[in-house]
Amino acid sequence: MNNRLSKVRWGRGTVMLLGGLYFAVPLAASAYFSIDSRKGIDFHAYTQLLKAPGFLPALQLSLELAVTSVVVLLLVLVPAMIAVRLGAPKLRPVLEFVCSLPLVVPVVALTTGISNVLGWAPKLRATPFYQTLMVIQDQNFPIVLVIAYVPMALPFAYRAIDGGLRGVDVKTLVEAARSCGASWPRAVVSVVIPNLRTALLNASVITVALVLGEFTTAAILGFAPFSVWINSNGKSDGQMSVAVSILSLLIVWIVLLLMSAVGRQRRARS
Repeated sequence: MNNRLSKVRWGRGTVMLLGGLYFAVPLAASAYFSIDSRKGIDFHAYTQLLKAPGFLPALQLSLELAVTSVVVLLLVLVPAMIAVRLGAPKLRPVLEFVCSLPLVVPVVALTTGISNVLGWAPKLRATPFYQTLMVIQDQNFPIVLVIAYVPMALPFAYRAIDGGLRGVDVKTLVEAARSCGASWPRAVVSVVIPNLRTALLNASVITVALVLGEFTTAAILGFAPFSVWINSNGKSDGQMSVAVSILSLLIVWIVLLLMSAVGRQRRARS
C-alpha cells in the first residue's frame, strides 16, 4: 500500500514538474531575451515601455472594463442560477445550454454582429436609439465592450458558480432563513451568497483574466484597451515586443493574486 502511494506521489510530482517546465522555460527564455544586450543586462525595453504614451490610460480602461464586466455578469447570472435552483430545477439544463452557447459562437462572428448593429446608427438618427448607440461607443468607456465581454465569460463563470451551488443545499438554507423571519432577498443575500464566496471569486478571476487578455473584439471595433495598446506599441522593437508580453502577464497575475488575497482575507474574517 505504501509503495503504491509512493508511486502515485512520484507520478504526480513528475507530471507537475514537467508541466511547470513547459510553462516556465519559455517565459524565462523570453524574459532573458528582453533584458539581454551586448553590454550585459539592460532593462531599457521595460523603461521605454513604461514611459510610452497611453500606457496608464489603456491599463486603467482595461481594469474598469474588467470590474464592470464582473459586476454585470454576477448581477445577471447569480440571481438566475439561484432562482432556478429554488423554483424551477427542471430549467437547469435550459439555463446551462443558454450559458454554454457563447462557446460555439466565434469571437469574430460575435464582433461582426455587434459591428453591424452599431452600423445602424445613421439610419436611427431620428430615434432615441441613436443616442444609445453613441453612448455605448464612448471612447473613454466603451460599454459595447462590456456587452461583448459578458457573453464571452458566461460559460466559464457559469461552471464556476454551478460548482459552488452543487456544494450548497440552497433550498434548505433559504427555508431555514425564512423560518427565522428573513425575507426572500435577505435570505439569499445573507445566507446563500456568503456560502458561494469562493465560487463567485473564481468566476470573477476568470472574467478579469478574459477581459484583460481579450484583443479581437476591441481591435475590430476600434477601441484601445491594454491588450490593443501592447500590440500596437510592441511592433517597433523585438525586445520591446517581448517585454510587452512579459509585462502584460505580470499585470494579469498581480491583479489575480490581489483578488485571491482579498478573497482569503474576507474568508478568514468570516
